[in-house]
Amino acid sequence: MVEATIVGWGHTAFGNHADMALETLIAQPVTEALAHAGIEAGDVDGIWMGHFNAGLVSDGFPASLALQAHDDFRFTPATRLENACASGSAALYAAREAIRAGSVRCALVVGVEKMSEKDTAGVAEALGHAAYQPEEGGLSFPQIFGRIEESYFQAHGDQSETLARIAVKNHANALKNPLAQIRKAVAFEFCNTVSEKNPLVAPPLRLTDCSLISDGAAAVVLVSEDMAGEFARAVRFRSAVQVNDFLPMSRRDMLRFEGPAAAFARAFEAAGIKARDLDVAEVHDCFTIAELMIYEAMGLAPPGKGRAALESGLVAPDGALPVNLSGGLKAKGHPVGATGVSMHAMVAAQLAGEAGEMQRPGAELGCVFNMGGSGVANYCSILEAVEVAR
Repeated sequence: MVEATIVGWGHTAFGNHADMALETLIAQPVTEALAHAGIEAGDVDGIWMGHFNAGLVSDGFPASLALQAHDDFRFTPATRLENACASGSAALYAAREAIRAGSVRCALVVGVEKMSEKDTAGVAEALGHAAYQPEEGGLSFPQIFGRIEESYFQAHGDQSETLARIAVKNHANALKNPLAQIRKAVAFEFCNTVSEKNPLVAPPLRLTDCSLISDGAAAVVLVSEDMAGEFARAVRFRSAVQVNDFLPMSRRDMLRFEGPAAAFARAFEAAGIKARDLDVAEVHDCFTIAELMIYEAMGLAPPGKGRAALESGLVAPDGALPVNLSGGLKAKGHPVGATGVSMHAMVAAQLAGEAGEMQRPGAELGCVFNMGGSGVANYCSILEAVEVAR
């Protein structure tokens, strides 16, 4: 079966874009992605959009807003996909499958979210719709992950210092990412100390353990791999796995992160690799406890020992497997529908040697892990560089 390759991408800065309409946020990375790929709007056979919304904005029918980017998109089929915080990956996987099925040759994927139209309470309420309402309705996601963190601490001891070091690492990485929402180093003592500026949000979860409320968008162009030689760069899917787990937390062992672990295991098997074969990874650090548990789900450390991946330097920028060189959701930002597309663009840039100051020298094999809900919708991609004629 023919595979899809990423040949271009575009990306807004993540942050507060209260002055930009949703369609403006969409148009910017779409225009950039077309130019980066070196194609025209008329070359695109279909458009797929990742957008969560859940009341964050009044635009309930955003797919055709992508057509606003260029008049030549008129009459191009466009579809919006939603899978909580993995909505961007849902859109990308749908486009990939269309290429693999032979339905299209060139696909445009865009992920977008505008969260600044709501205050913090309003954002928390909207995101809370991604939980199981009969049992978890009314809980915010900080409260949900606060419970997970509390259970992890009870089982494996207080890991507050480790979580603070994850925050420090990702903020330091973001200093090299011009698109990151927060490009400011944070001190370990600040992250590890509860204070007026770093309060407990949902004990034991602190403010510095939480990802950001963000506006932003990202776009990628996918083409059939037999077209890859026509482009300046090409990054191929070596494997791509989606795993959905039960929505109710009561039906899952939350300490085992079984959905994420299954996604990693299946993606690694399909790609014929092990975790330590990877050169870079962008993973879903919606909260620092999530990144810690993802180390374990990846197989970088045994259950309850995720801190070893950090303490050994394995996931550091100069380690054998740097994790979240972009700054991750923690510092780059987390505009929900855009996140999965952004993560794929960041890894593609690494593999194409176009990551600027973030570049991991010689990166050839990368991983994206994007998660919706509390380990419910799990997407794991293994990407590899493809040599093209220069």
